[in-house]
Amino acid sequence: MAEAIRMPLLSDTMKEGVIAAWHKKVGDTVKSDDVIAEVETDKATMEVMPYVDGTLLYIGVEKGKAAKINEIIAIIGKEGEDYKSLLDSNAGTPEAEPAPPAESQQEAPPAAATASAETEKTVPATTPAPTATAGDATVIRMPLLSDTMKEGKIVAWHKKVGDAIKSDDVLADVETDKATMEVMPYADGTLLYVGVKEGEAAQVNDIIAIVGKAGTDVQPYLSQPAEPSAAATKPTPAANQEAAPQQSAVTVPEKQDADTAAAEGERVKASPLAKKMAADKGIDINAVKGSGDGGRVIKRDVDSYQPQEAAATTSQPKENVTTASVAPIGQEGHTDYPLSQMRKVIAQRLSDSKFSAPHFYLRMTITMDKAMDARKAINDVAPVKVSFNDIIIKAAAMALRKHPEVNSSWMGESIRQNHHIHIGSAVAIDDGLIVPVIKFADQKSLSQIADESKKLSDRARNKKLQPQEFTGNTFTISNLGMMDIDEFTAIINPPDACILAVGKITATPVVEAGEMVVRNLLKLTLSCDHRVVDGAVGAKFMQTLKAYLENPVMMLV
Repeated sequence: MAEAIRMPLLSDTMKEGVIAAWHKKVGDTVKSDDVIAEVETDKATMEVMPYVDGTLLYIGVEKGKAAKINEIIAIIGKEGEDYKSLLDSNAGTPEAEPAPPAESQQEAPPAAATASAETEKTVPATTPAPTATAGDATVIRMPLLSDTMKEGKIVAWHKKVGDAIKSDDVLADVETDKATMEVMPYADGTLLYVGVKEGEAAQVNDIIAIVGKAGTDVQPYLSQPAEPSAAATKPTPAANQEAAPQQSAVTVPEKQDADTAAAEGERVKASPLAKKMAADKGIDINAVKGSGDGGRVIKRDVDSYQPQEAAATTSQPKENVTTASVAPIGQEGHTDYPLSQMRKVIAQRLSDSKFSAPHFYLRMTITMDKAMDARKAINDVAPVKVSFNDIIIKAAAMALRKHPEVNSSWMGESIRQNHHIHIGSAVAIDDGLIVPVIKFADQKSLSQIADESKKLSDRARNKKLQPQEFTGNTFTISNLGMMDIDEFTAIINPPDACILAVGKITATPVVEAGEMVVRNLLKLTLSCDHRVVDGAVGAKFMQTLKAYLENPVMMLV
């Protein structure tokens, strides 16, 4: 399916961007981490990456021409694919208004999930910080690095007060709810003031640093009232919420050639994601050969890096991991772990979902004997191993066809009934949870679902999911059966109206026709948003789902 690449919001003051250069032409094969264009904003020239593999089908803005925020600048898809519908849908989108993705489609609680910290959506990986220049100094404020961001934590300062600063130096690393990003001052001078200590957080638009001429009095700048961030205060037009999830551009500022940088003893040209992955893996980023434009080290370079390529190089050690310890006998003790931005957002989104959406729960017991027999027969001939979760995904998708009211979302002033069926399946990762999405699940065979599900789960655990692979869900499944859980209730994953919690299959004695027999039983719990789904509607969906699972051949007719 073709993906529209839109002009991203690269700074809080940006209204349009000028295409400084195209690095690809129509018909070229494009990788997700290729730089396809350079965009000149009011603050810098930035690189645009599609985060989608495919063929460049369309270029909407010529070199030297400007595009408004959210305007389609390119389309990527399968060679020969018809992309006209994307352009038609763009016709009604107000060009002058930035359209960040609807918040409800960005985050996922659960049983659902927060996006992996390394795969940032439609937000520049090193967006220049909002600045306020006056006289001999420039105020550096906490930038708005994602549409859901309220504050950022200073992970590290790379400069200290008194240091000389270049405009393209990395001043600090900031952890947001989605990623760890670099902040650059975009001003030359001396670092006069640091307003936030390492490990502490600052609200969006708070002063975090001041850069200017040595000896400048910073007090007048600190006394100035903060102006609200334009991007933070501008409401999202309802008309744009449909098109927003298609935005998938990620940007990083241009830097000098990697070979030149290394020769001069400066930092290697590398994407923030590549740096983070290298640090996690204990790889010296200086030892990795870059394959991106200008020798830039990108994600695939770190993925394919082999230590023997640089035998003389000593890898950087991984960060120490703090493990819980038991207090000595007779002594009390505890450890307080600071919240990551991701965990803060999970907590916020869980609370928003639980306390704003009136949940109710429908429980049903499914006899899985025929499903077990069917799975065994399927796996005797299937090209990939089909799991029970794959069968449940398929059955749920088929049931949603018959009960579209369940395949819906609460939009505040309306209920959106989705005409497509995208099933999210929660996957546990080290940092929390993420929900890869099987799109058009009702239109796929069990083998296709199994193959896609396995690949998405593997990419999720290896932190390689692309944004379009964990967004757009219309219904979510959370399965803890493999962890020996009998049954549980899950918190709804916005924007879905329902989430299905799946327990384990248990051999259980039951009475049938007056005789005791053993059946393999599965307990399912459907959490419903009562604003969208009434009890009878949810119950009918569960009855249809039960029929499909207890007699899988029904899914074939």
